[in-house]
Amino acid sequence: MHGPFRAQGWRARLLPLGWRRWTLWLLLAALVLVMLGIMVYLAGRYEASQVQSRLERDTSDALSDIRGGLTRNVQSLQALQSSNPTPSSWTIDAAEMLRQHRELMRIEWRDAGLHTLAHVDTPYRGKLFGRSGAEGPGGRDRAQTDVALACANARRFNGPAYSSSYFVPSSDGLGLEVIEMCLPLISSGRIAGYAVATYALQEVLANLVGRQLARSQEISFTEADGTRLALHGSARRGVRMFTAQQLLDLPGNTLVLRLDSWHSAPSLFPNVMTALVTAMAIALVSVLVLLAKDTRRRLAAERDLADALAFRKAMEDSLVTGLRARDLQGHITYVNPAFCQMVGFSAEELLGHGVPAPYWPPDRVTEYEQRQAIRLAGNVPPREGFESVFMRKDGTRFPVLVIEAPLINAQGLQTGWMSAFLDISEQRRIEELSRASQERLQATARLATVGEMASLLSHELNQPLAAISSYATGSMNLLRHQGASAPPDLDMALRRIAEQAERAGRVIKSVHDFVRRRDQAREPVAARALLEAIMPLVTLQARKLGVRVITDIEPGLPEVLCDRTMVEQVLLNLARNGMQAMEPCELAQRVLRIEARKAASNESSGWLEWRVIDHGPGIPKEVGEQLFTPFFTTKAEGMGLGLSLCRTVVEQHGGYLGFEAQAPRGTIFSFTLPVKKGPSPEAAVAVAVTAAV
Repeated sequence: MHGPFRAQGWRARLLPLGWRRWTLWLLLAALVLVMLGIMVYLAGRYEASQVQSRLERDTSDALSDIRGGLTRNVQSLQALQSSNPTPSSWTIDAAEMLRQHRELMRIEWRDAGLHTLAHVDTPYRGKLFGRSGAEGPGGRDRAQTDVALACANARRFNGPAYSSSYFVPSSDGLGLEVIEMCLPLISSGRIAGYAVATYALQEVLANLVGRQLARSQEISFTEADGTRLALHGSARRGVRMFTAQQLLDLPGNTLVLRLDSWHSAPSLFPNVMTALVTAMAIALVSVLVLLAKDTRRRLAAERDLADALAFRKAMEDSLVTGLRARDLQGHITYVNPAFCQMVGFSAEELLGHGVPAPYWPPDRVTEYEQRQAIRLAGNVPPREGFESVFMRKDGTRFPVLVIEAPLINAQGLQTGWMSAFLDISEQRRIEELSRASQERLQATARLATVGEMASLLSHELNQPLAAISSYATGSMNLLRHQGASAPPDLDMALRRIAEQAERAGRVIKSVHDFVRRRDQAREPVAARALLEAIMPLVTLQARKLGVRVITDIEPGLPEVLCDRTMVEQVLLNLARNGMQAMEPCELAQRVLRIEARKAASNESSGWLEWRVIDHGPGIPKEVGEQLFTPFFTTKAEGMGLGLSLCRTVVEQHGGYLGFEAQAPRGTIFSFTLPVKKGPSPEAAVAVAVTAAV
């Protein structure tokens, strides 16, 4: 079920991918349309800028024409005074000038006090200021202020000056907007009079501006606030108007020259470039349509490929076998999740990694590098695989079964190596458990045999021991009848024989009870009594091995509650082991020390501690791990049951048997026993566990 679910996940991811692709196509089409619109808009803006530029140039040309005409008029007025004319001759010349310059409405000759000496009006209009220069509502007196101001500016500038514009009504109800120009007349370095010319602003536009400008545009004079003073020309009306304005800066007055041009809306394709862009956009849209059809076919193929990839990915992810691919240089190119989980490294940490691999144990890097060099040389490994050891990221090691094969591409060429890995830790654990179980079964069978042998021996040895004890007792009785003639040493030897025979009987009985799991009879025994009971045997063994025995019994020790015979055997066994451990040492170093004292850590609980200290070579770590295991022994003639039985006896008393290293050399075996007034059995077990920890 894992593979189909993964395939459905791939389909679920492909659906939004398809929608994203269609969205991208729609965005591309929208971008093309927007670009087309922007190009048309920019083309229109470009055409409008061209029209505006031409209008600005026409305005500059018109302004130049007006200035040139006004300058020529000033020169003509100066020419009227060049020959010291009389009023009559001046009138004739001024009339001729007015016939040639339609923009001039009136010319006056005034003296230095601004009194009129002579004047002439244009022949193309009626008198501008009525029949008399000082009569009527349009009389000349109304303009005296403007004339005086213009002449004052002329004196200051020492040249022509212009007044502000003003409106002069006419009898037809239309009227004119005029300005006054005052030109000072210089004679012998002094102002002898003034020539005053009155301009009609509309006639200035009609006569001083080129006629070609007025055919397609409206030309006007305006004030700074936009009030129109004079207008000339008639432009064709359109949907869009273009305007250009420039200042006509005259001495004493400033006018605004304005040109208005009306144009129709720019055409859809104002130039060839826009048409070409439009054609390219249409072609691009056609290509987009074809690409959309091709994309649908590609999406179907990709969907099928994604399903196949999803199925393969699902199979790879569901494998418990680790997979790894390497190129011909030994770099990792692929790992599956099972391999990453096996070694504890992520795929990002492994991909591209060469030798040494991060999961190789440091002490085996050289061996693995040699093996990889052989593999990269082209030697095909066995198909059944080989075992190796890897190391996880946390440092733990585990065995693996490696199966490698050449990685062949679609062209039949080898591009690397493909490896499969099986974690055989569980298999090894099961094998180890099986081996341990077999060993335990064998140990149990051997223990059962030993128990049967112990029971048989205890039964068979009881009668010989009883006979030895009887013979020893009878011999001592015979010696007593002989009186003083009996040797004292012989009596002592017979007494010892009888005691050891009885002790052997008690040992056999205790072992018999121990094997049959009967409750042992415990009695309060003094520590010194336990030690004295085994000292004859310890002394014999020490004399034989050349060992010096030192005993140290702390005074005032309480009695211990124990099975005396079994505890004596524990002490005797530990003492013998200590003396045998010192056989390789020099005679001066063969010292065995037996101590009895209150347990330091359990003094308040009432425990007594025995310590057997030797000065042998010590116990290696690997031997110490199995020292109390049944049937484990380092002696050629040993059975490996002594220390195991000693620990069992001590633990049955609630105590703890252990060992530690002795500085500078040697080993200390120690065990604890409860005193006569010791704690309850439950407390004793708890204390024993604490001591063990």
